[in-house]
Amino acid sequence: MFKILSENFSLQPNPYPVRQEKYGENGRGGILSLAALDQARKEITTWPGYRPTELRRLDGLASAAGVRTILYKDEGARFDLGSFKALGGAYAVASFLQREVEALTGKRPSTKELGAGSLKDVTTGMTVTCATDGNHGRSVAWGARTFGCRCVIFVHATVSQGRRDAIAAYGAEVRVVDGTYDDAVREAADTAARNGWQVISDTSYEGYTDIPRYVMQGYGVMVEEAVEQMPRGTFPTHVFVQGGVGGLAAAVCSYLWERFGEKSPLFYVAEPETARCLYLSAAAGRPTADHGSLDTIMAGLACGEVSLLAWSILNAGADGFFSITDASAAETMRLLADGRYGDHPIVAGESAVAGLAAALLAAGDADARHAIKLTEESVVLVIGTEGATDPAVYERIVGKAPERVVAGWSTRKELVQ
Repeated sequence: MFKILSENFSLQPNPYPVRQEKYGENGRGGILSLAALDQARKEITTWPGYRPTELRRLDGLASAAGVRTILYKDEGARFDLGSFKALGGAYAVASFLQREVEALTGKRPSTKELGAGSLKDVTTGMTVTCATDGNHGRSVAWGARTFGCRCVIFVHATVSQGRRDAIAAYGAEVRVVDGTYDDAVREAADTAARNGWQVISDTSYEGYTDIPRYVMQGYGVMVEEAVEQMPRGTFPTHVFVQGGVGGLAAAVCSYLWERFGEKSPLFYVAEPETARCLYLSAAAGRPTADHGSLDTIMAGLACGEVSLLAWSILNAGADGFFSITDASAAETMRLLADGRYGDHPIVAGESAVAGLAAALLAAGDADARHAIKLTEESVVLVIGTEGATDPAVYERIVGKAPERVVAGWSTRKELVQ
């Protein structure tokens, strides 16, 4: 075992995780549940193009990190949208339209019926909206086009043109807001209130919880896939997941907690050091905003305010919170693209790698290894949440285009054969 990454990082342990409780105590089961996940999965698996994404074994990297196995859930091919967000935003759009159509007609349609277009005379007069750093907005736009309603997406000024264009390609109107992601969230909410639109947000706040619950429940489909894909006789001892507003992390945490109880893996959340609202909330013991610049290459994690629903789960269920540097994220992207330790090269976007970077940083630090109980027998699961959602940004960081990464693996396989 040696240091794969040498950048600074910080760990904020949660001194009072209560996962020894039965999931559902204190109302947590009312936020997310396996029963609601079952309904989400029944709908999502009927959508055109659905297929489980790959769970990749990174045995070479695991050996270098001094652990038994690293399992990487690769969301880069999800519905051809490039990220796990396809499961959340689109499912929330579909759920909203189901509810509205039922209120107007007395019959709740399936998402398959919505997608067939037979209800467009009802749904085309409805508008959904949200703020985004890129991936969530793309999912909402795709969901609106798929299920038949209008869509307006708000982005803040630093969202790349490539990500704006990817959203617009699904027929959404894209509006740019000066300021940060959180400014765009407020502008989307204000505009929606004036126009009678429905906000489809992945973050919850006082008085707004139903839609984010749909979003997080959609994410649970990915976690269940990963559990079903585990190699025989293998189960994670540690799970590392990206932060952001906390929706993804809460979805993963709640699934593992409810399904496995006391046998649930140790669970850690990773954030950029310049946008660490969950880390600060853990340190303060209450929801706490990060009022810094939120400037990070991990654009999908550049969030300053926590989702209240997500925090109610993570405050009890997470074992700790990491903050990492942009340099660590960039180097992790490169080592995955290179297949540096003999593993299958992976195209991982900037926001995909925070959890893996935190795991590697901890693995190379004796104190951190001890603190999180990481050993040579540990099995680490990470969620690679996106591929190259902006190919130009990816190439600038990694040094080669995403298609070259894939082509390099094909060439390597031919040489071996």
